[in-house]
Parts: sequence; structure tokens; C-alpha cells
Amino acid sequence: MKQQAELARLEEDLSDMSEPSPVWREREDLLHSVPGMRPGMSRPVLAELPEWGRLHRKQVAALVGVAPFHRDSGRLRGRRTIWGGRAPGRTALSRATLGATRWNPVIRPCYQRLRAAGNPPNRRKLLTSLNAMVHQGTPW
Repeated sequence: MKQQAELARLEEDLSDMSEPSPVWREREDLLHSVPGMRPGMSRPVLAELPEWGRLHRKQVAALVGVAPFHRDSGRLRGRRTIWGGRAPGRTALSRATLGATRWNPVIRPCYQRLRAAGNPPNRRKLLTSLNAMVHQGTPW
């Protein structure tokens, strides 16, 4: 009960701080238009990635740490892996992707196709879609 009260107080403080910013409010409204994106998910995503809409899709994927990087040396071709980037932003994006895999009609088939092939889920699809939405200023 004490934790719930503290969490509610923190949410209220965050709302009070972000309320005066029209840029924050506009971006939050854009993210809320995405199926599967709850209001509690959009705030951490916005807070951890203030560069929304200003970077190219490959740059934002590398910034978050979901871009595949190669580990090649000479004739050796290593496996492409994702690493680096901002861990809090990646965590917030992972939670948002979980909701999107259930409710989003574009992300869900992509997720199911990857899982059926034995691949890990892809957070980059949602990330690049959100980045393009914020860049163009268009809702889902």
C-alpha cells in the first residue's frame, strides 16, 4: 500500500513537470495513438530518448542498442548481435514492444513470424515506427 501511494505521487509529479511542455505533450499524444502503447509506457520511452524524430532509423537503433553489429575478423564471420546503447531506453522499449506484440496489428505478425522461425523478438520494428511517427508528426 505504501509503495502504491509513492508510485502515485511520483506519477503525479512527472505529470506536473511534463504538463507545461507542448513538445512533450505532442509526442506523448502521438505515442498514445499506437495500439498496445499504454500511458504508463510512453513516459519512460520519452524520458529516456529525447532525440525522438531527429535521428535516422539506423542511428536511433544504435542509440538504444537494438542495432545488429557484426564481429568479423579476416575470413571469420561472427554472429550479428545487438549490444551497447542506453539500457533504460531499451528496457522501456521492451515493455512497450510486449504490449504491441499483443495488440498492434502491424507488430504482431512480425513478432509471430520471427518466433516461428526461432529468432528472438524484434524491438527495432516498433522503434523505427515510433521514430518516424514523431519525425513526421503523424499519429498511428
